[in-house]
Formats: sequence, structure tokens, C-alpha cells
Amino acid sequence: MYDAIVVGARCAGASTAMLLARKGFKVLLVDRATFPKDIPHGHFIHRHGPQRLARWGLLDRVAATNCPAVTTITTDFGDFALTGHDLVVDGVAMGYGPRRSLLDQVLIEAAVEAGVELRQGFSVEEFTSNGDRINGLRGRDQASGHLVSEQAVLTIGADGRNSRLAQQVKAPVYEATPPVTCWYFSYWSGVPATALALYVRQKRVIFAFPTNDGLFAVFVAWPAAEFPTVRADIEAHFMAVIRTIPELAAQFEGAHRAERFYGATDVPNFFRKPYGPGWALVGDAGCHKDPYLALGICDAFRDAELLVEAVEAGLAGRQDLETALAVYEQQRNAASLEQYRQNLHLAQFKPMPPEAVALRTALRHRPDETHRFYLANQGMVARDTFFNPANLQRLMAA
Repeated sequence: MYDAIVVGARCAGASTAMLLARKGFKVLLVDRATFPKDIPHGHFIHRHGPQRLARWGLLDRVAATNCPAVTTITTDFGDFALTGHDLVVDGVAMGYGPRRSLLDQVLIEAAVEAGVELRQGFSVEEFTSNGDRINGLRGRDQASGHLVSEQAVLTIGADGRNSRLAQQVKAPVYEATPPVTCWYFSYWSGVPATALALYVRQKRVIFAFPTNDGLFAVFVAWPAAEFPTVRADIEAHFMAVIRTIPELAAQFEGAHRAERFYGATDVPNFFRKPYGPGWALVGDAGCHKDPYLALGICDAFRDAELLVEAVEAGLAGRQDLETALAVYEQQRNAASLEQYRQNLHLAQFKPMPPEAVALRTALRHRPDETHRFYLANQGMVARDTFFNPANLQRLMAA
């Protein structure tokens, strides 16, 4: 009998399992994949993500995968390029873009070190129940073919946007919007760029950053309705978008595409109720959003911490478990709903709010203020150190 079974051993699941085990709980972590294994998803970690990795003692391990720290960011929404440099606080850089095979392996190894029992190549066939309460699962070891059943006080689904656990318990969905963009991405060698860059042109988005082993990752998005057209000739449409940014296109002269194009074409936006009798959801299983602002991994780390706090309160007897999990949902929503809506607004290629346009204009040609803006906007310092009425009025007046 386990305190918790976590289904899905990637960034949300491995983090949750690790944190639970570090608190002394008996945890089983299962995944149908065997690791290390890449996955065609975005993989930039920024905002509060690097700080959490540092706090968990794992940031150095991520950097040791030959993943460069990113300390410069440029955003250009068709107005002008606004660049912030030297974005480092207490030795933690603004962002890191490790490949998922490497990031997930770091997290899994840390979970096992903490005492988690890991079963790779394990396919969940069904979740079991005792009356109306989930009490574990039944699954098959792919290597031996053996069917086994395991029980736990809490079964946690970290099994992605198409979560089988969420489907079985019919977890309610809210704040839902169908996919609004489609994405393709690949990796290049020989690109002399070290910054995170976000460009928007004519309902196209470019998201680019350095990743492991000297490669440069470039993601491009179009409105979802254009997917059939883009799919017909991915490379031609992709490079046509790159050429709309002359300074970026110049960096690709002499560069070599190192891998094929990957697609992310099913990117719905929703919240799910993340708990019920005997079960909980974390990561994309509980909240999925468009990749526009690259919120997925950093939010998964945050929600793993929130869920573990709730589980500890419930299993330690300080609070009824379901009451504690209700607090987890409230905290998750309070932390993510505003950015979720902002992300969706941007991904729909709607105009920037006038106050955001005015602020960008006020920051132009003011590198010190731009530095402070990005630190606060990325959550590297308290937001109200920059986004307070007195400071904003000062900037606008100037």
C-alpha cells in the first residue's frame, strides 16, 4: 500500500513524486515510456521555474547537461525590439531550455534518489475503486507482460492533457477554449544567438532560444485554421516566417537544421477540477494552455509544490485530505488564472492592451528600467517592486 501512486514520470509527475518522497511518503511512479526519451513539446523553463530547480538542488544538474543559461530576452510585437540583459538573481539565470529527454531524466533520477519506486515501461490499464473512491490502479509491465494491481491512499494523474485518470473520473472542465494556434519547431546548429527571443508578425509567432549541445531551438506558430496549409509544406512556410525578421534570418545564414520538424497541433486550453475522492491531477492533466508564453513547465513545477503541500496536510492529519486538495485547486487557480487568460489573449493574436503598449514605449531606450521590468515580469523579483502605481506613473510621465 502506497501513500501515493503518480502516473506520468515527466516534469510534473517526477517532481511531485520526488517532493512527496522527500517528505517521507511511500511513492510509486509509473510511466509507459522508458527513459531517457524525448517528447515533441516545448521545453523552455523561465519565470519561477529556474528558482524552484535551484531550491530543489537540481539546477546545477540541468546546467550540467550542457544546457546554457539564458540571461538575455528580446520581445518584439511588431513595434520594436525591447531587450533586457544580465537577467540573473542570486546566481539563477532568467531561463534554461534543456531538451525534455535530459530534463525529465534529471527529475526522475532525483525522485529515485529520494526513495521513489520507479516502474518504467508500465502501461496503466484501468484505475481501480472502492465504491466511489479511487484506490489505485491495474497495469501491465511491458517487458514481462505481467498484470499487477497496486493500491494507494491517493492516485495522482500527471499523464498529460489527455489524462486517462481525468477521463475515468470525469473531472469537470472549465475556462475551456479549443486550440487557437498550431506550432512547428526544429533545431539548428551554427546559429550565433544566445538570447530568448519572441517575435510577432502578421499573426505569426516566433519563439527561439539556445538549447543543449550548441543547438538553437526555433518554434513558429500560426492560427489553428491555417494548419492544413502549413502542413502541406512545413519548411517553406516555416522559413517564410523567419524571413519576416531580417535580424533573425541573418543569423541563419550558414546554419544547418540538425533535426526534422516537429509539430504541436493539438493545444487546447482548459482547467480541470484537479481532485476528487482518492485522486488528484497535476501539470497538463489539470491545466493545459497554448505554448505562446511557455508557461507549461514552470507552472508544472509550481503546481507540484502546491499539491505536495496539500497531500502532506491531509496525510499528516492536519486537515481532511479532500479539504486540503480543495485549497490546492484554489491556490493553483489564483496563481495561474490571470496569466492563463493573458496567454490565451496573445495566442489569439488580439491587440496588446493600450497600457502594455504605453509601458513598452516608456521603456524604449531605457536599459536600466527595461532590466527591472523583465526581472519583475519574469517573477525573479517581487512584481510590485516594478508594477506599482507610483513607479508606473513615474515611467509614463517621463
